[in-house]
Amino acid sequence: MSTNIYSRILLKISGEVLQGRNKFGIDINSLKKIAKEIKLILNIGVQVGLVIGSGNLFRGTTLSKVGINRIACDHIGILSTIINSLAMQDIMNNYSIHSCVMSPIPLHGICETYTYQRAIKLLSKHYVVIFAAGIGNPLFTTDSAACLRGIETQSDIILKGTKVDGVYSKDPEKYSQVTLYKKLTYRDVIKHELKVMDLSAFLLARDHNLPIIVFNINKNESLYRIIKGYNEGTIITN
Repeated sequence: MSTNIYSRILLKISGEVLQGRNKFGIDINSLKKIAKEIKLILNIGVQVGLVIGSGNLFRGTTLSKVGINRIACDHIGILSTIINSLAMQDIMNNYSIHSCVMSPIPLHGICETYTYQRAIKLLSKHYVVIFAAGIGNPLFTTDSAACLRGIETQSDIILKGTKVDGVYSKDPEKYSQVTLYKKLTYRDVIKHELKVMDLSAFLLARDHNLPIIVFNINKNESLYRIIKGYNEGTIITN
């Protein structure tokens, strides 16, 4: 297939992908692999926005269980996304990828303050725009940030890079008898309570008719194959 199916994407990566085989922190090899995958699609003209989770460092819900105030927990999680974003940007620099970290919370001297106009301008110049700090408020996940930034920047699709091959009928790490779905509707996901992303983020994507593909980013060139229209992961549309 010679043409690209999507011209501008919002790539969402969980923090767990960054930790690789480690139980905590950032695996430099995982960062390098993601940078290589992104460079492949940049080279064929695709514009890339990127949101990275914080599960490799801190999860707000986990910290709240040990007695820390939930709002403070989420603020810690927000800061963790900035750490991941800065690490990702530095690795991208090593691969000659132009990138910009943007945050809705002003962090002068560290990254740019987010505006959708500035983000779109950078994307059109083929910068990878890394959207850090979620939406800037507690009680909202990075899934919500990915859907919101995807809508604001007029992205064609949300690509959710995970450690599994797509959306399953049950957790494949807990159950042996599971079904991998190739195509789903938003209604299917809600009806069967499938684990795609948090519900508020998912409904935001549905209401703006923004398709979602869940795929295994650890598979070599999986991101490239999606852009070229191959049947990779699980696609969710109306």
